[in-house]
Amino acid sequence: MVYLINDVLYSIFEELRNDKKSLYSCLLVDRTWCVVAVPILWKNPTRTDNPNYYLSEKVVCALFNVIYSHLPVELREYDIETYQYPSFNYINFWRHLDFDHLNCIIERKLIGTSNDSNVSNIRNEMLKLFINRDTKFTHLSIYINYDCQLYQISGTEHCFSELESFCYTGNSDQSILEGLARICKSIKKLVFDIIRYPTDNSGFIKLIEVQKNLNDVCIFHIYDGDDPNNSFYKTLEEILIKHANTLKYLRIDWKPITRFLSYLVNLLSLEIRIPHLVYYNEPDNLKNLSFPILRILKVRQIPSKIITNLIESTKGNLVKIKIKYCDSDNIKRLIQAIYQNCPNLEYLKLSLLSNADLIFPEFENLLIKCKFLNGLVFNTYDDKFDWVNLFSILTKSSPISLINFKFFSIKVQYIKDVTLFLDNWKDRYPISLSLTNYNLNYYEVKQQLQDYKTKGIIKKCYFNSGEI
Repeated sequence: MVYLINDVLYSIFEELRNDKKSLYSCLLVDRTWCVVAVPILWKNPTRTDNPNYYLSEKVVCALFNVIYSHLPVELREYDIETYQYPSFNYINFWRHLDFDHLNCIIERKLIGTSNDSNVSNIRNEMLKLFINRDTKFTHLSIYINYDCQLYQISGTEHCFSELESFCYTGNSDQSILEGLARICKSIKKLVFDIIRYPTDNSGFIKLIEVQKNLNDVCIFHIYDGDDPNNSFYKTLEEILIKHANTLKYLRIDWKPITRFLSYLVNLLSLEIRIPHLVYYNEPDNLKNLSFPILRILKVRQIPSKIITNLIESTKGNLVKIKIKYCDSDNIKRLIQAIYQNCPNLEYLKLSLLSNADLIFPEFENLLIKCKFLNGLVFNTYDDKFDWVNLFSILTKSSPISLINFKFFSIKVQYIKDVTLFLDNWKDRYPISLSLTNYNLNYYEVKQQLQDYKTKGIIKKCYFNSGEI
């Protein structure tokens, strides 16, 4: 009976795994609840909702004290004001190991309070608490130039043999990747943030190649110009083809130089981001493709004609489209492709550099045809864009589900057009509105829009990322 109760509690607490506040309250009910909740709460204690990936001082202190309390008594040379032997071996519950956060926790507590030798010794001993034969991690993150010396610590192979995701920022030490390739075959998600083109890429290639069930790959911040022969990109594309049966999610930050995407017919999400100042002149590599189950498409700095080809290669399953820094040369045909091929579309982002008025009148047809559209983001750097016309069309033809809007403009008179839109939106469902225009004063905009919140026309409102 006890095991049944524990199983039920575990299932409930798993649903709360991203709600730390609620999960923490479960610890205080009784010992049974506490024993079940603690392993879930400590799977990823360094997870942060901070967009800057920054741990608060309070979190750093708490985690450092917990980690330090696990050290043998004879090794505790650092004075901690409050020390109590832990009720659980919390580190054994840890499943997400982030060396950047771990290093941050150690250095922010020790630097300036102890000499370099002590800091190094304490860091090494703490590292051994995580890497041994009693721990098992499913997620690993390593930041650039962090000298963690993984393979000099006993238990490394046991710790990382069942990794499901791996994030690596940098490219200086291929030995780490080669070592992981020898022991990790079960990685499902790989994230590589490559600072510059590596002269030696054997570790990258090998780690991708040996995985048995790879379904999510993100490779970004690769800068063109460092590899004039495109050999690195070509090798990556050839390796990705080998995972065509399992690959579901893909993001790349380079120009496809082969037709490797034609093999990836099982993709659910595709993101292609061309670096700034790079001209894409190989459109044939994105022609005549087929993505029968693709649901999410994100592109940056891709010619509108090529985006049209990509959308036409789908089979009506797209629910999310994000188009950033797009030209307007073929924008009419692009809008047509969206409403003709995406009847289930829920989210659309359009970011146009110039001649944005060319979206009319096809944009109204898009609103009429895409009946499930819930979120619209429209950005333009065209200071002559006719916002009044856009807002008039939105008022007239938006589906009932469309209640989330984000707009970016450099036009000074922009806020007058927005208020006219809001006046015409009355008696409809309240909207969430986010506006960006760095030519306008936040407090003046806040004063003008506050009244619309009071009237119930706006439910939530943000201007230049600040909530109104």
